[in-house]
Amino acid sequence: MTANIVGIDIGTAGLRAVEVSNAGNDNATLVRYHEVGLPEGAVNRGEVVEPNTVAAAIKSLWSSGGFKSKNVVLGMGNHRVLARDLTVPKMSIKRIRESLPFQVQDMLSVPVADALLDFYPISETEGENGPEINGLLIAAIKEAVQSNVKAVQLAGLNPVEVDLIPFALSRVIYRGAKSEDAVVQIDVGVATTTVVVTRAGVPQFVRLIPAGGGDLTQALVLRLGITAEEAEALKRTQGLHSASVTDNQMADTIISEVTTELLTSLRNTVNYFVNTRQNLPVTRIVLTGGGAQLNGFAKALGEMTRMPVFSADPSAAVALGKGVTAQALQQSRGAFSVALGLALGSQA
Repeated sequence: MTANIVGIDIGTAGLRAVEVSNAGNDNATLVRYHEVGLPEGAVNRGEVVEPNTVAAAIKSLWSSGGFKSKNVVLGMGNHRVLARDLTVPKMSIKRIRESLPFQVQDMLSVPVADALLDFYPISETEGENGPEINGLLIAAIKEAVQSNVKAVQLAGLNPVEVDLIPFALSRVIYRGAKSEDAVVQIDVGVATTTVVVTRAGVPQFVRLIPAGGGDLTQALVLRLGITAEEAEALKRTQGLHSASVTDNQMADTIISEVTTELLTSLRNTVNYFVNTRQNLPVTRIVLTGGGAQLNGFAKALGEMTRMPVFSADPSAAVALGKGVTAQALQQSRGAFSVALGLALGSQA
């Protein structure tokens, strides 16, 4: 096992990385973390469009963040990744993976040859024809994964694994506050919102919604004729359903319309799980991601789902190395949760 591993979260607007020592052990320690911005268009919804530009940004990230390890774990979790329930006859995980191309073509929007397939087992049941394994089919468009891997390799790094972002998030949240209950974990990114339901930290259900905080920014830019920077500032000052009287009623309307659309998708997703998994009562929602920092978002989500909503504390998931303080990490409001979870899941 390598001493240190780095998780890299490649986002639409920037790169975030977290270096962890003893990643596979209970005494995993966060030793450093850092982020840098990306020029517009270099990454689209988590997929690298300009490998050379992103590689240069990664080199800058390594230099300014002081990262030591070159072994990295990448995450995938956008509209080009599919996660669906799948039940297969009981057999070894090796045989299940070998059989996937012959079982799942009808579930994919692309030829099997163009996808990377994996299976995540959850439980065993007795079916009509014998024992079965219930789990999650994970399928990613090969081209999307390869473009991200290429950018990392161009930066002189060694990608040892590619992990699913929902799994990375569930790792951090569960380690931070262990619970045997079913918990809905929602991460609102710039372009993708991740929903994963876990029980005792084990993912039971995953959905990736192709919408996020960036959609609101874009709506404000287009409909108000302002810059992206002005739109971001407006989001911070206005918030959702602000109790204060504002002069910008148009902005209030746009924020309400766009955010309510996402909230409705989240409510419907949670309700679908609750109604189809009545043996797994959900107790709460844990909310992360930059898009979730919109004032009033958490309250509105709680009201629509009728569930308590909590924030995650990534500093509780690992020991903190020299120079890393819980206060500074908490001030990032969970921005490094994905990168931390990717590093923690490394088997390298």
